[in-house]
Amino acid sequence: MTLDGFVISAGTAWLIAALLLGIAELAAPGTFLVFLAIAAAITGIATFALPDLPVAAQILSFAVWSAVAVLIGRRWYVDYPVETSDALLNDRSARLIGRVVTVDETVTAHGGRVRVDDGGWPARGTPAAIGDRVRILDIDNGIVVVGPALPDVARTECDGS
Repeated sequence: MTLDGFVISAGTAWLIAALLLGIAELAAPGTFLVFLAIAAAITGIATFALPDLPVAAQILSFAVWSAVAVLIGRRWYVDYPVETSDALLNDRSARLIGRVVTVDETVTAHGGRVRVDDGGWPARGTPAAIGDRVRILDIDNGIVVVGPALPDVARTECDGS
């Protein structure tokens, strides 16, 4: 392969691809591109060891090593799951349960609205008037189910009011 007189061997091209895939994994983490980077690196090393390896064989090598790396990586993440300090980090609805919030529109068993932080959520549940404090008991299809905000020393009021 040439680039204006600069000659790049196939092995070098594969290693550059591995490097770029590794950088892309860092830029957009998703724990997938790293496996492709590993496959590209193995293919690059194989291409250095076997310089006459045809392009079709290189592509086949990359495909096979990609599949192997992904399967090994998948197995690894099943056996050794990534621990998190906050299991509800990406589950906003579940994080709301137990919070004490303010009623924006009268809440009945059929509807209403509550203020959660700087936004409003549709609500239903125990009847409550505008301005009342209620506790979120559940989330049902994007609708907050509320009940009376009984004193609970174990919880803090989190909506800043």
